[in-house]
Amino acid sequence: MTTESGAAEIRGERGFEVALGMGANLGDRLAALQRGIDVVCRDIAVQPIAVSPVYDSDPVGGPEQPDFLNAVLLIRTTLAPLEVLALGQVGERELARERSIRWGPRTLDVDVLSYGSVISDDKILTLPHPRAAERAFVLVPLNDVAPDLTLAGMSVPISRLVDLLSDRDRREVRVRTDLRLQLADGSALDTL
Repeated sequence: MTTESGAAEIRGERGFEVALGMGANLGDRLAALQRGIDVVCRDIAVQPIAVSPVYDSDPVGGPEQPDFLNAVLLIRTTLAPLEVLALGQVGERELARERSIRWGPRTLDVDVLSYGSVISDDKILTLPHPRAAERAFVLVPLNDVAPDLTLAGMSVPISRLVDLLSDRDRREVRVRTDLRLQLADGSALDTL
């Protein structure tokens, strides 16, 4: 793995800021997002920073399917990128996610969107996520928690990418002020 400035030590003492995209469109969608947060944040090497509001979004690509709920979780961790991915996959497995149809419906999907300034073209985990800068359901909630974040290898912050979204893309992502994600102790992440 490399960064814009050269080789990176993945396990730094302070850790790395990591953005995780979460989505669900089967079953109890809000409970699935909450489960994803709970699984990731229960690891002692993970410090939650913030979570976006919950968004309802139209499915992109794939077969006909229900709308998604989406959110972005921002954490700081000393875990390596593949270890962060593995945490997300634990949550997916706990909710019996099936991977039979590309871009198909799912009980929970957890994507590592960015991991500090790390750039990787690894077959298992590409960083930053290859479609993060193109998708409103990622950019809009990411803008809520990290508007100044610049995805590794890009020159503009998330807030500018959101400004560049088409009106159509913006209409496909709708904030759900009636829904909220929390830590296990009941505190809301978005107030940290």
